[in-house]
Amino acid sequence: MKEYNQGLFTGERALYHLENANIINSVFQDGESPLKESKNIHIDGSIFRWKYPLWYANQITVENTTLLETARSGIWYTNYIEMNNCMIEAPKTFRRGHHITLTNCILPLAQETFWNCSDIVLKNVTARGDYFGMNAQNVEIDHFNLTGNYCFDGAKNIVVRNSRLISKDSFWNTENVEIYDSYIVGEYLAWNSKNIKFVNCTIESNQGLNYMDNVEMINCTLIHTDLAFEFVSNLNAKINSHIDSVKNPISGQLECESIGELIMDPDLINPEQTDIRAKHIEKRSDKGEERR
Repeated sequence: MKEYNQGLFTGERALYHLENANIINSVFQDGESPLKESKNIHIDGSIFRWKYPLWYANQITVENTTLLETARSGIWYTNYIEMNNCMIEAPKTFRRGHHITLTNCILPLAQETFWNCSDIVLKNVTARGDYFGMNAQNVEIDHFNLTGNYCFDGAKNIVVRNSRLISKDSFWNTENVEIYDSYIVGEYLAWNSKNIKFVNCTIESNQGLNYMDNVEMINCTLIHTDLAFEFVSNLNAKINSHIDSVKNPISGQLECESIGELIMDPDLINPEQTDIRAKHIEKRSDKGEERR
């Protein structure tokens, strides 16, 4: 394989269509698309300073490398890429790519990252930015820390483990999601989702878990969560805590320690279609306060 060691690359498409090469301790200083259409490339200890470094590339491994903020929109239409111990400062990284693995990576400006990508694996990743993972498919996540609203909107086939997500409007319009042993903070969680499962999770959410179909919750804690389960069908929830308020679930079963207010409006739903089992319900009402 050809080797580039301590190279300084400038100009547009500096190493265009490069194949079968090692790039070590090098700097891509300026010039768009330096590795466009590349294949079978290993990059280690390098720096990307300018836009679009890896477009239409295949079979790429990247280690101990930094994509600065100016390397924005850096990895689009690229397949079979692994990145280990990298700092990906650039926003809008990863778009319409497939078979992407990140391990021990940090994405401090991760807005609009992983849009329309599939077959993604994230391990020990920390990210900050809105609209993370929109329309992503086939995603496996373990030890992921995210701060940023609207994550995974429209995504499908997601498994999340041992993670902490601070994200308003997260998991909207999703299908086939499983979340284990995780902590989620954010308003309006998972609206319009289908086939979603939470196991051993702690959730804080204003008006979360509404407009859903086929929801399973096992040994979950809902802290400061109000107006939950509005218009949810096929609910099967076992909550090990108090719930501030529950509003108009359509069907299923809910078990919890207690409920602050239970709202069941017979003009909107059939209360008999949902089996609610709580040790104590502080208040029952037919109408609730109009919210979002």
